[in-house]
Formats: sequence, structure tokens, C-alpha cells
Amino acid sequence: MATQPSLADLRRAKYARRAPAALSELVGPQSGTVSLPVHLAWSGLTTFDLDQPRLRMSYYRIVLAEGLQDDLVQFLNHDLLLSLWPTLRTLVSPDVRDVWESSFDELAREARTAA
Repeated sequence: MATQPSLADLRRAKYARRAPAALSELVGPQSGTVSLPVHLAWSGLTTFDLDQPRLRMSYYRIVLAEGLQDDLVQFLNHDLLLSLWPTLRTLVSPDVRDVWESSFDELAREARTAA
């Protein structure tokens, strides 16, 4: 009899399905004010000033956790994600962190550099 996948395996599979094929696909804004749709920011703040470090980090945490592939591509920015990753990786769930670092060598490198 086959074993059931663990809850962590199911969560990681969900995040892996949503991830873009390449970080270069992430063409979202780098600065300014951005409003997230309700399906992403369903509780609390929906508008984020990306020029404010705390708001920018909250925005990235929300999009990584809740975003579908189209959301990730639209709302995340490749260069900004790379620069935020050393800190951001400590603020997202282990499942998100594991999937993104195993999927994208650039993020794994940033994590090693920061360590």
C-alpha cells in the first residue's frame, strides 16, 4: 500500500506548481505604491508603498505565500527579490523558502552568501 504524502509535501507541491519557470519572468514593480487584489491581501492592508522597507517586506511575504503563478509574475520583481532574499527567506514559511531555493539557484546563492 502506498504511503500518503505528508502535509509538508503537499504544501511544497502547491508552491512548486505556482512558481515561475525562471526568476527573469518576475517583472513587477520595484518602487511606488501597489494595491494587491483581495485574493492575495484578504486580511488587513491591501496597499503597499514599496519604498518603505517594512511594507515592501510584508508585500513580498504576502505575494509569495498567497500568489498564483500569474500573481507572482505580475507583483514580484526579479532584482528586488534577489536583494531582499537574505532577509525575506527568514520571514517566509520553510515550505516557501525550500521550494524557491531549490527551484532557483540565484536564491540559493544569495542564501549561502548571507550565511
